[in-house]
Amino acid sequence: MVKKLVYKSLFIICIVGICAYFAFPLNKRINLGLDLKGGMHLLLKVDTEQLAPEAKKDATDRAVEVIRNRIDQFGVRETSIQKQGDDEIVVQLPGVTDRERAIDIIGKTALLEFKIVSSDLTMLKEAIAGQVPEGYELKYIREDNEGLLLEKKAALTGAALTNASMRFDQSQFNEPLVALQFNSEGAKKFAEITANNVGRRLAIVLDGKVQSAPRIKEAIPSGEAVITGRFSVEESKDLALVLRVGALPAPMHIEEERTIGPLLGQDSINKGVKATFIGLGLVFIFMAGIYLFSGIIANIALLLNLVMILGGLGMLPFLFPGVSATLTLPGIAGIVLSLGMAVDANILINERIREELAIGRNLRASIANGYSKAFSAILDSNVTTLIAAFLLFQFGTGPIRGFAVTLTIGLLASLFTAIIVTRTILEILLQTGLLRKSLPMLRLFGQTKFDFIGKRKFFYVLSVIVIAVGLVSYFKKGSQVYGIDFAGGQLQEYSFNSAPVIEEVRKVLKETGLGDASIQQFKDNPRVVLIRTTEDKSEILTDSLREAFPEQGIEALRIERVGPVAGQHLKKKALSALFWALIGILAYVTIRFKHINFAIAGVVALFHDLLVTLGFLAMTGRQIDLLSITALLTIAGYSINDTIVIYDRVRENSRSMKRLTLYELINLSVNQTLARTVLTTFITLLVVIALLFYGGAVLNTFAFALFVGFISGIYSTIYIASPLVLAWNRKGSR
Repeated sequence: MVKKLVYKSLFIICIVGICAYFAFPLNKRINLGLDLKGGMHLLLKVDTEQLAPEAKKDATDRAVEVIRNRIDQFGVRETSIQKQGDDEIVVQLPGVTDRERAIDIIGKTALLEFKIVSSDLTMLKEAIAGQVPEGYELKYIREDNEGLLLEKKAALTGAALTNASMRFDQSQFNEPLVALQFNSEGAKKFAEITANNVGRRLAIVLDGKVQSAPRIKEAIPSGEAVITGRFSVEESKDLALVLRVGALPAPMHIEEERTIGPLLGQDSINKGVKATFIGLGLVFIFMAGIYLFSGIIANIALLLNLVMILGGLGMLPFLFPGVSATLTLPGIAGIVLSLGMAVDANILINERIREELAIGRNLRASIANGYSKAFSAILDSNVTTLIAAFLLFQFGTGPIRGFAVTLTIGLLASLFTAIIVTRTILEILLQTGLLRKSLPMLRLFGQTKFDFIGKRKFFYVLSVIVIAVGLVSYFKKGSQVYGIDFAGGQLQEYSFNSAPVIEEVRKVLKETGLGDASIQQFKDNPRVVLIRTTEDKSEILTDSLREAFPEQGIEALRIERVGPVAGQHLKKKALSALFWALIGILAYVTIRFKHINFAIAGVVALFHDLLVTLGFLAMTGRQIDLLSITALLTIAGYSINDTIVIYDRVRENSRSMKRLTLYELINLSVNQTLARTVLTTFITLLVVIALLFYGGAVLNTFAFALFVGFISGIYSTIYIASPLVLAWNRKGSR
């Protein structure tokens, strides 16, 4: 026994030590996501419709390499550039908030062409009048708007370039220009073109726009040319950059764009950390207050749980090369929530130990039986939540994946700390004699004998009414119920030095042509204004607001834009995640309890909780976005926990109380587990409440959805799932 305890203790120390090594120092082990450190997230679609079939095959892969080369020379560190599907690219640029410049560099096709300009003025006049001769095209110079008639076929393209750099001309104005150098073949071709067209103009065309059209004075055998066009120094540098690394194989369209300013990122960190400490503090106080010494042991396990979560994140790059350990704002929520849910296992074990002590078993036997009897319920409830987390990762995007990763690591860590760590501590205390005959705990609830199942019809009607009211509100609002993630559109969040008058902000919007935009001012921070528009006018809007309120020191906290195609795609993925999560939970519960009635009743209860939550979101005017879907999936994974604990007790009681009807078995099981059901949900709600009030505006709707869903979960476990098992069973019904 002693040797076994020593081995277990060494194993725990080893695991915790490894996790601590990979967890600290945090700033070196774990990267902050864009929502915490600021930066840009872009979803680009490669338009391959005009390409030949052979060119389409690797167009996206070639585009990824071109974009990577451009960003590398742009000087952004810790970038993420990934192919998504067949024709999409996800680009993340930490610390970059100059969206116009970044988009210009990344999205510019950079197709450079040299075309001969026709000197026939008659043909030019006919082209301007609308009759463009065959083999020609009418273009206008970028700055002067001068009409030019160009030969359609390019005399030379940028494929022959070897270098492009920014220089200054030798005139008195010292204006910046872009100097080009061709390879040997290109230099030879350029020399021929200039020699054969002395006196004519040569148009330099970039992405279909004429940058300049200098007149050829003499043959140029050096293989060098320049692009002028009244560029700024920065524009010249950027143009030289995109020309130097090569053209994109096809045009790019921005389907989704999110820009987070550093001010919002730091504010999110501060509020996320504050919510974490408040939530944990409440949990620690409550656990120690209710379970006394056992609660202190559970709190130690929770602290180790936190170390293991951080260590798990830090370990990711070593376990999965190429995967970075990135902590996002939803990731912080995942950590806080997984710690709250970890209490579930500790409460279940402590309640089981209490029951064993109550029937007269000694302390050692009570602890052993408590862990043994609680194990199946702990395993089943955690596996169902893991199913939801896995599907979140599979179908989620960006920060939502971060939430799924931290939630998964947190659940695995909680299984280890609750089942192995706390038991080892108790066994050491028993072995050393520090624990002898008792393990005192306070009891908030006595043994109840309510006839929960007898009231089922009343609560069926109540549920139908609540869901119906919520759905009416949901459908009445139509597309307005969806955030930009699903409906598409643009969101801009600004901070002011002092709370602005909304009517004055509305006036600026009307003058900018955005009179139909929606404006939201946060009650907890009236200095922050959220503006939703259907058009991309963020640059104009920002300038207009700063001009109208010069004393307000306006800062753009975030800008998010989602195209309608991307919105439909995200909605489809979110619905897929929900569908497969429910299918996965249904399959698992059916296998574990060997009866489809249990599984179907559990899933109906989940649908109940999801519809109730959806209804409350609609009734309170909160928009449904990706974080809302994350909350719904979390509710699905968590609320099934309570149901499974009752199912587990029904299964256990049916073996020892064979004379009881199913009605009596279910009622008894609900009463026996009532204290655990209420306590675990209440303690998890302490964490959710901390997120709701202290987690900041970004997580507010997420936390509100969890708050409603978890309360609905207690209700549906007792009054929906349990009675439905009885209703669908032919025996034992009253």
